[in-house]
Amino acid sequence: MATGSAPTPPEIRSPEQDRAADDAAAAAAAQGEEEEQFDDAFDIPHKNASHDSLLRWRQAALVLNASRRFRYTLDLKKEEEKEMIRRKIRAHAQVIRAAFLFKEAGEKDIRESYTGIKPATASHSFPIELEKLTTLNRDHDSLVLQELGGVEGLSGLLKSDLDRGINASEDELLQRRDVFGANTYPRKKRKNILRFIFDACKDLTLIILMVAAAISLTLGMATEGVEEGWYEGGSIFLAVFLVILVTATSDYRQSLQFQHLNEEKQNIQVEVLRGGKRFRASIFDIVVGDVIPLNIGDQVPADGILISGHSLAIDESSMTGESKTVRKDQKAPFLMSGCKVADGYGSMLVTGVGINTEWGQLMANLSEDNGEETPLQVRLNGVATFIGMVGLSVAGVVLGVLVIRYFTGHTKNPDGTVQFRAGTTSAKQGFMGAIRILTIAVTIVVVAVPEGLPLAVTLTLAYSMRKMMRDKALVRRLSSCETMGSATTICSDKTGTLTLNKMTVVEAHFIGTKLDPCDDVKAISRSAAALLIEGIAQNTTGTVFLPEDGGAADVTGSPTEKAILSWGLKIGMDFTDVRSKSSVLHVFPFNSEKKRGGVAVQSATGVNVHWKGAAELVLSSCKSWLSLDGSVQPMGVQKHNEYKKSIEDMAKSSLRCVAFAYCQCEIEMIPKEDIADWKLPEENLTLLGIVGIKDPCRPGVRNAVQLCRDAGVKVRMVTGDNIDTAKAIALECGILDANGVTSEPFVIEGKVFREMSETARGEIVDKITVMGRSSPNDKLLLVQALKRKGHVVAVTGDGTNDAPALHEADIGLSMGISGTEVAKESSDIIILDDDFTSVVKVVRWGRSVYANIQKFIQFQLTVNVAALVINVIAAVSSGDVPLNAVELLWVNLIMDTLGALALATEPPTDNLMKRQPVGRREPLVTNIMWRNLFVQAIYQIAILLIFNFSGTKILRLENESPDRAEKMKNTFIFNTFVFCQIFNELNARKPEEKNVFKGVTKNHLFMGIICVTTAFQILIVEFLGKFFKIVRLNWTLWFVSVAIGLVSWPLAYVGKFIPVPVRPLQSYFKRVPCWRSSRRDEEEGGQG
Repeated sequence: MATGSAPTPPEIRSPEQDRAADDAAAAAAAQGEEEEQFDDAFDIPHKNASHDSLLRWRQAALVLNASRRFRYTLDLKKEEEKEMIRRKIRAHAQVIRAAFLFKEAGEKDIRESYTGIKPATASHSFPIELEKLTTLNRDHDSLVLQELGGVEGLSGLLKSDLDRGINASEDELLQRRDVFGANTYPRKKRKNILRFIFDACKDLTLIILMVAAAISLTLGMATEGVEEGWYEGGSIFLAVFLVILVTATSDYRQSLQFQHLNEEKQNIQVEVLRGGKRFRASIFDIVVGDVIPLNIGDQVPADGILISGHSLAIDESSMTGESKTVRKDQKAPFLMSGCKVADGYGSMLVTGVGINTEWGQLMANLSEDNGEETPLQVRLNGVATFIGMVGLSVAGVVLGVLVIRYFTGHTKNPDGTVQFRAGTTSAKQGFMGAIRILTIAVTIVVVAVPEGLPLAVTLTLAYSMRKMMRDKALVRRLSSCETMGSATTICSDKTGTLTLNKMTVVEAHFIGTKLDPCDDVKAISRSAAALLIEGIAQNTTGTVFLPEDGGAADVTGSPTEKAILSWGLKIGMDFTDVRSKSSVLHVFPFNSEKKRGGVAVQSATGVNVHWKGAAELVLSSCKSWLSLDGSVQPMGVQKHNEYKKSIEDMAKSSLRCVAFAYCQCEIEMIPKEDIADWKLPEENLTLLGIVGIKDPCRPGVRNAVQLCRDAGVKVRMVTGDNIDTAKAIALECGILDANGVTSEPFVIEGKVFREMSETARGEIVDKITVMGRSSPNDKLLLVQALKRKGHVVAVTGDGTNDAPALHEADIGLSMGISGTEVAKESSDIIILDDDFTSVVKVVRWGRSVYANIQKFIQFQLTVNVAALVINVIAAVSSGDVPLNAVELLWVNLIMDTLGALALATEPPTDNLMKRQPVGRREPLVTNIMWRNLFVQAIYQIAILLIFNFSGTKILRLENESPDRAEKMKNTFIFNTFVFCQIFNELNARKPEEKNVFKGVTKNHLFMGIICVTTAFQILIVEFLGKFFKIVRLNWTLWFVSVAIGLVSWPLAYVGKFIPVPVRPLQSYFKRVPCWRSSRRDEEEGGQG
């Protein structure tokens, strides 16, 4: 589907991660090649399908309307064109920059050239012209920036404050959008309904029918006169138009739903500083002059200039095509929109937005209609091709038999007269007869080739995606909806997913004792308290905003940062004052590998290096501790064990433990140049103290975990927290059983798992339930090991370093609130509320997609089999068919578009979560479906053929004229056939359950389609007889028609008592590629 975003950037990893991940990926690839061979044209991988495999299934498919069938698939030609556009725009920008370097600095007045500061512009809103600002953004020339007075001078020209941002008033924002533009780009004009009608008209069979109808209309009016002669051709035209209109309307509604979802994907939320306060805003609301804080994993929302930053590295691959990260500092301060923050943090001044940026130009030139085919959609194309080939064969047989019988004089009228006599029948009549036969044969093809079957996937996916948005899940990759239904295990983060992510400090250990309450620091010396507060205020990416009216402080940052800063305020921290008394020299941003972050600050008393991170890891680096009077005491074994026991006790109480430590640093040790490469001292530290942070479990998580267990899906917790904290939370959530085993390998540390060989990891991976102190690379290794064991793996992640695991997993689930943009772009589904219960809802919807498609297949195949067999037998035996072209088109409408709307939009039921996961290439048509199909089809064929051959006698129509009796009989067959499908549509709702009426009234769309179909059928029979070549039925025949259809309900109930074999019926026909399955896939569904 359309995503409207640029290609996902390369994964951001440390060198150590790269080596480990590359080795593991190579092993996984080799294993995957042995296990999985996609040698079937209609069998593609669910992720990263190759160009050749996508091309192969397109060439193998039997397609009547390519523009409609391939509307929601990837346009391979456009993808190549897009890549050429990307290269062109990148090259264009780079050539301009290269050329600019050769210009002489003194050729012209640079200040005037680039700022446009002239007397004539003094009256303008801003003393800098948009054109000159755009040129500055494009050329990235530091000399020009210096001439402007650096970022401070440029902020003055833009009337922005680097510390407080711009005024947040609507008038101010509107003025800036008017002068410098909005942060949007021109979008493709939406297709209107007429375009969809035109696409629907491209169906080859409908074109043939319209040509046949035109010939029939012309000859009919010529031979029978205008009043009577137009009915036959006109009725076909009317039926074709109705099919086109309903099809186009359905497709148009789907496109609107996908467009809405695409807009949601593009609406990234970013942090912005306005009026001195940080808050989140839409990326589309960013204006020139805004001050934007940047953190690791963020997307740069606009072009800008770096204000300040620490260890800031930007991944510019989306714009330059080069995967290496670029360090940003005052020497290289230019930031490009659309790039990602790979490391560090900082802030930027926005200088270009929307179409005035290279990113905006790139997006404006790329089509948003990317398209994406899903594995289930491709498999259904295979099924449709197989059925279509059978249908074409049947239509060919019918055409041949009818033509031979007609021209050899074996086809008779109801009164017994021969329809064609050589040398007697006029050429016009003979031609009309041939056209009528061709029309019937082509209509059989229309009914037989299930053109709407693959499109039913997009219909149910569009419906499911819209509903999933209400369940707080935004689908980025369509195939993930299907794959989620096959998930056998979910590797979930702890913080924010299983817990509320509302953290508070509830326990604190300082100066060798526990504080009670945790914010009582009266016993701590002034110097010790000052050191602690300096570490809290400076070693953070969060901020504290104090309103001028004296209201409550507004704390921003990650949940952990907010908890620590809030606790700091309680112990007397003046955030602004503390930060003003010391300056930051260098920062080591928090690292998920080392699980700590540090900062070097210089104050009047010297240079202190503060560390904050995982308590037991920071404690292991401490050689001393701060005592009550502020003196530094050596860390003896006894004191070390005391602190270690405090950490263990807090962890067993489900608390996240964070330690604070510092060391003094001599000025001489600090490098004068290249301070960005300075490695902060992290050994021989002095422990300041430890806090325990409470993050309660989310309500409903325990029930959700149990629901997954009942559904055959194993939930595993993968967290960076202490192993004891992880174990306590897992017990609280129900992931671990209090009476079960809570030791290795069921509960394991990431380091232990990482150091194992690949073989050893494979032996224990099924047993692992909780992994503590894990790094992102440990999560990646776990995913790869589980996939090698045949699991379908779903993984949650929120950090930038989670991107490799999210990408590697079968389904990557990123967090909408706490997740970084890098994590979101690597994921398949975004959980908007970060709640594990929403993940379980996604599993339900994934299973619902597969179940709904199966319902539609069962319904459609029943109609296919019945209609084809009835028409073939009737044609061969009597030379005529009971269902004419117009009637078959109406049946096709019921079966195809209306049937898909009714059955593909069934909401998920609780029963779906009581089954085992479905194997990804398990047969689409199960033995249960075959049983249901044959029971109904045999019943319909038997009943209708009996009425076709003996209907006149059974219905007591002997007293009617032969022509009228024939018409009444055919009308009765048509009416009965339609009502059989209407009643069978309800049977198809519950293929495996005996009570097919359960929950039917809750599905208003289903009830509406049943009512509309019934109403139209009554209208057709009673009032549109001339168009359909039928006559009105009396109440007795109506009653019998409905009663015969009604029998399908008790028949379906009784039929479900018939046992079915375990071995799939399709396994006997392995040469049919679209239904091939493997033993490994069957095993996938049973693991968990």
